[in-house]
Amino acid sequence: MKIRRTPACSVALALVSVCTLGGCGALPGFGGGTTKVTVWLMKDSASDDFVQRFKRGFEKEHQGVELDVRIQEWTGIGQKIAAALENNDAPDVIEVGNTQVPQYAASGGLLDMTLESLRDWGSDDWLPGLAQPGNVDGMQYGIPWYAANRVVIYNTDLFGAAGITKPPKDRAEWLADTAKLNKGPDQGIYLAGQDWYTLAGFVWDEGGELAQEDTGDWKGVLDSPAALRGMEFYKQLQALGDGPKNADEETPPQAGVFARGKTAQMIAVPGAAKAILKANPHLAGKLGYFPIPGPTDAKPGAVFTGGSDLIIPRKTAHRTEAVQVVAALTGEKWQTDLAMTMNYVPNKSTLAPVVAGQAGTAAMARGAAQGRATPNSPQWAAVEADNPIKPYMTAVLNGAEPKKTAKAASDRITTLLFP
Repeated sequence: MKIRRTPACSVALALVSVCTLGGCGALPGFGGGTTKVTVWLMKDSASDDFVQRFKRGFEKEHQGVELDVRIQEWTGIGQKIAAALENNDAPDVIEVGNTQVPQYAASGGLLDMTLESLRDWGSDDWLPGLAQPGNVDGMQYGIPWYAANRVVIYNTDLFGAAGITKPPKDRAEWLADTAKLNKGPDQGIYLAGQDWYTLAGFVWDEGGELAQEDTGDWKGVLDSPAALRGMEFYKQLQALGDGPKNADEETPPQAGVFARGKTAQMIAVPGAAKAILKANPHLAGKLGYFPIPGPTDAKPGAVFTGGSDLIIPRKTAHRTEAVQVVAALTGEKWQTDLAMTMNYVPNKSTLAPVVAGQAGTAAMARGAAQGRATPNSPQWAAVEADNPIKPYMTAVLNGAEPKKTAKAASDRITTLLFP
């Protein structure tokens, strides 16, 4: 139970220099009360061992604070969080998907943590794919927690048989190597026709966008010259394999296709290796990883960054303690622990060395430095639900005129982005 203090509390707090904008919290020696801080984390984001380890460590370092960590299901979480932000009994800290922050910020129900981000948390080093969607109208509402992104998973035996001794460093090498690998019964790459997250990276590499804001309004821009160049590269790469033109990477699951042993490459998060090896244990020791190549060898290609941010409801009754929880979870100690435990990319580029010994995660971390997120519109979820990008891709792969088809898809995106 949190202690309620008389006005004399302010004098005592001034003497010990612990009064904050969050109000008076329970202090050791002032009645022995406990402040319970409720934290919502998503299912499978962190192992139970990590959660319990963090809980014990945090409570030891913050006497008088008890963490109540409640694991949430992803299904229906959007409505649950939206309702919680309107109520006075909302949790104190909530994990959300990084691209979901804008829609929650639009409600006015989030705490602005810009000051802490700039002053205390080293926000300049945050991965852009986590930090950018958490920043709305110049205010940092979402604090990066962990990241994951796509890499190229490859069959080292097939690479060796083709005389390829090292992964490609740029797009030109990648296309040339993939063409060598695409021989006889072997696919150079399995790339489904509607893998729009991968397309997004190629579009960003060319300087294009899926959608952009113009004087307060959002509009689709897949028909820009830069975005069309990204689609053209996708078409060239997709042709070097037998991926379906009218389906995404889960139809059929691409890990199952790769597991047959006749596919040289696929684009996925490194965790897909578990599904590959489960389907075909004989591929153990024969999987390699490299970042998606960029237009030049100067840096890897841009990738969509998935992952989670942490938010604090504006109505929290425990602001000081909630900020302390966010600071701990996103700080170096627990970021290192989480990355090693879950094979995630830490939230800062400066922490990438902690995963250097994990081949897949290390490749992911190199790509994450070029990570991006989907457009920062609170209405973007409506675009993904309808997703005009997928049929646009299929049409182009089947020979439709790219600019005309892209314009139709862009117009649909613009319509969906109007609130």
